[in-house]
Amino acid sequence: MEQEIHRFIQAIHIACDPSQVGLHQQALEYLSHVQQNAHESWRLALNVFVDVDPSGQGRKYPPQARFTALRMLDEFFDNRFERLDDDTFHSLQESILSYIQTEYVYGHAESNASFLRNKFSHTLTLFFLCTYVEQWPTFFTDLFQLIRNGDSSQQKFNRHVSLLLFHLVVEISGEVADQTLKAARTFSPVRHARDGRVRDAVRERDAALINEAVLTIVADAAERMALLRESGAESTAVDEVVEVADWGVRTFASYAGWIDINLTVTPTTVPLLFSLLADPSLAIRLATSAALLRIVSKGLKEPEDKLQLIKVLSLDQVIDALEAKTRAQQIERGSDEDEGEESYREALGKLLNVLGLELSKLIEECPKPQVVAEAKQFLSRVLPIMLRFMADEYDDTCCTVFPLLQAVLGSYKRNKKVSPGPLDESTRSFLTSLLNVVLQKMRWDKEEDPADMDLDDVAAFELLRKDLRSFMDSVLTIEPDLVTQAIRTLVLSTLSTYRNGVPVEWHDAELAIYLVYIFGEISKSGGKGRAAFCLAPAVPKDKRKDVDYSDYPLTPHGEILLALVQSQISAYPHRAVVMQFFETVARYCDFFKIRKDCIMPTLEAMVDERGLHSPDISVRRRTYYLFHRFIREGRNDISSELAVSLVESIRDLLAIQVDLPTPDSPEDDLLTEAIKNPGLFDHQLYIFETVGILVSLLSKARDQQASILLSIVTPLLDGLSTNLTLVKSKEDVIPIVQVHHTIMALGNIAKGFPDYPSPVPEGYSFSPLEVFRQVSHAILVALEAMNAFKCVRDAARYAFARIIATTGSNVTDLIPPLMANLLAHFAPSELADFMNFIGLLIHRLQKDLFEVLDELLGPLNAHIANLLSQPVTGTDDGLTHTETKRSYLGLLTSIISSELHGVFVSERNKNSLEPLLENMCRLAQDMSDPPSQKATFAFFGRAVQVWCRPEPRRGDVQQGLAGFERFVYERLIPTAFAVLSSPQFNIKDGQMVTVMLEIANFLQVVYSTRKAEAHEFFVSVFLPSQGCPPHTAMEFASKLRDLDGKGFRKYFTEFVRSSRSQPS
Repeated sequence: MEQEIHRFIQAIHIACDPSQVGLHQQALEYLSHVQQNAHESWRLALNVFVDVDPSGQGRKYPPQARFTALRMLDEFFDNRFERLDDDTFHSLQESILSYIQTEYVYGHAESNASFLRNKFSHTLTLFFLCTYVEQWPTFFTDLFQLIRNGDSSQQKFNRHVSLLLFHLVVEISGEVADQTLKAARTFSPVRHARDGRVRDAVRERDAALINEAVLTIVADAAERMALLRESGAESTAVDEVVEVADWGVRTFASYAGWIDINLTVTPTTVPLLFSLLADPSLAIRLATSAALLRIVSKGLKEPEDKLQLIKVLSLDQVIDALEAKTRAQQIERGSDEDEGEESYREALGKLLNVLGLELSKLIEECPKPQVVAEAKQFLSRVLPIMLRFMADEYDDTCCTVFPLLQAVLGSYKRNKKVSPGPLDESTRSFLTSLLNVVLQKMRWDKEEDPADMDLDDVAAFELLRKDLRSFMDSVLTIEPDLVTQAIRTLVLSTLSTYRNGVPVEWHDAELAIYLVYIFGEISKSGGKGRAAFCLAPAVPKDKRKDVDYSDYPLTPHGEILLALVQSQISAYPHRAVVMQFFETVARYCDFFKIRKDCIMPTLEAMVDERGLHSPDISVRRRTYYLFHRFIREGRNDISSELAVSLVESIRDLLAIQVDLPTPDSPEDDLLTEAIKNPGLFDHQLYIFETVGILVSLLSKARDQQASILLSIVTPLLDGLSTNLTLVKSKEDVIPIVQVHHTIMALGNIAKGFPDYPSPVPEGYSFSPLEVFRQVSHAILVALEAMNAFKCVRDAARYAFARIIATTGSNVTDLIPPLMANLLAHFAPSELADFMNFIGLLIHRLQKDLFEVLDELLGPLNAHIANLLSQPVTGTDDGLTHTETKRSYLGLLTSIISSELHGVFVSERNKNSLEPLLENMCRLAQDMSDPPSQKATFAFFGRAVQVWCRPEPRRGDVQQGLAGFERFVYERLIPTAFAVLSSPQFNIKDGQMVTVMLEIANFLQVVYSTRKAEAHEFFVSVFLPSQGCPPHTAMEFASKLRDLDGKGFRKYFTEFVRSSRSQPS
């Protein structure tokens, strides 16, 4: 044994010293082997842990070795559910008791290695679980004999053994009764049964003794604390006794939830706990509040017993007094924060919360009226205390009572549904007080500035506001007038105070505006649009411009919005207040349609140094969007004179500045990073669009409109030209990014103009087409010079999409050179965007795009077919492949569904149609991509409608495609059924079900287009060839003919399911 121990100690030394490279791994493997074979090596571990140095002055082996030995013993005891043999048990029992006696009773309890104390208590707990029920029933009795000091010491109880007992009981409670610990562990029915037996045995044999011992030691410690404090003893002596009392109360709390309540709640324990709840030691107070929480929340079978427990404790009175005391201390401390004392208030809040929840549960669930009545009386005394905790300036304390408040409001809402009459005075008074607290807690901390706060702190406050909003919404459900009146009063009072020149704190001003901001969500009973803000009769849409809404009275929401604008609070010198103002006015643009006199002061605030011209870049960044939203929503109420004035006032904001980011690593491409992270420019795009909106309002003065638009785009075009000359290589990042930004800005200016109408109505005032042609030419020149750069190709595609939306077919002649330059250099990842762009052009231009599409379709088909035939290498490649395929199918479906389907059979493309259709058939049978299968059958359905019509419609130039019906019968329908009969087709897979339903739609299109011919094909040719009985074939064709789409899809699903279940 000595030799093995020596080897074990050596291995630990080597394992703790990574510098011994050659032996380090061997040592770790050896120790792992020894630990895994703990059923054989436990004696070695026991000796290493308990052996005494020959001098008798301490333990023989170093702490690290003894710690490892305890881990080995843990391995031996843990998950051991069978009985130990007698020799093993007695050997372990004697060694452990001897160790406790020498180290804890007469020694210093591992004072030089405190971590061993905690580890030993855990190991002893595991040994207890293995042996207590059958082999060591006197475990606690044996331990109790070691606690009482036998000498004439002033201390009645041995401090070290007392703490060991406390740690043990806490560990045991955790193992057998802590549901959180059990949930974190893999469930074992054997362990679960064992823990249940241990728990029952402790209750039956030793619960009373344990409880008595713990409380006796705690009471003695409390008495000695008082004497030591009174005598002015050294802090070390007091701290030692405080530690005993603290751990004693923690121990009491650990078992209070799972032993008999009659042991834990007695005429002795309750006064002791209440005295400790107000002890000078914070640790003891926190432990005591946790213990009382466990007692209050303990499950009791009879409601009367729970009510009696609450009566005996009278916690409402105790917490009431302590809340008042700690609040007074909080006020006395002022700005000197004491986190410890705040944590005590938080603990008291949690205790009150649990007390209130238990009372709420009695009220909701108990069938006995007397119990419910008494519980309601108790709860009525708890609620005012709850509101005081909720009003605490520290949010963590405030939040402790949220579950109780939620339960109370939930009960009120249920009662309101049952009895919708007026509220009783006490409930109304409580809700009024609650709203006052909620509104005060919604304020930011006056000493903080959200702009300077940590993002996590800002998020935490926003979450608190969200919770408070939910309580406000609950009160709104119970008594709407209370909420609207409380908000209206606070808002009008604050805004009136500010308007009268009386100083208002920034957080009060911000709260008032925030309440205006959320009022639209709160006032759900209000109307929509103008009706939300004024009480006007319904007016037809085409006559609203002629109505003077200022003659009608305002709703409460309209009233507070009017007060908001008239108060001039947008001039408040605090960023949070001004930004909340901008957020609010941009949210309620419809208000300005009924009070047009409020438009000018609002726009002035947005445009000057408070908003768009603010020195604070974060203000400008957000205001760019809010200004854009305000103008976009209120464009019909902006006169041409005001539009010109606004353009001039923001003209200086149209200068494009490139912000180059700092790459995260040297490998990052600076150009790519600059495009992905454009800084302020991303927000500045809103200003360019807003300028487009404002210039579009000058449509009645076309010369002026064209002149102003030209004056705006000319500096951009000049800049574009200049930067083109500066680009010599891809290293010239700034001019390349400048070109990209300029093209994007020009596209956004076009985006601000209305879409080109189709058809064009009589008297329509066109956008300045010549200016947009000039812009388009300039973009083409830039693209031609820089088409090697993906960012320039992307920007050109973006800008042309918006210019075409504005100008319609007037720039169609520029599309061929645009296409040529876009396709001159492109990455596979761009193909999807390119095809989406073509789809947009189809939608916008229809027949005007025929020539361009006719020329483009053949090369595009060949390129896509080649791309899709390439093997996929890697995840990114697979995603690009899939996205390209789906965009391609979407493009083909757009073409066949538009007036451009003739391009498929034009002189240039007719020879490519058959290979295209064959390729589509292959895609239809690709079981690895159900979304593409679905898109393919959607294309086939539309193709049948276009090319299989027996006779052309009146006025339709395009004839049916001769012979296409044979292709449908010989290839498409067999392909559809081959997909459904494939072994890879899983009818339980949601995506594959959508493919099946699309096939059902396709079959119905075939039938409805070819009618009797299709009927004959299904009944006499196709279905019999698939082995389908005649009556089933006839039924299928009849359902295809008679049912609507929904009905046939349902039938077809059952048909496919039945067909697949039959043996082949």
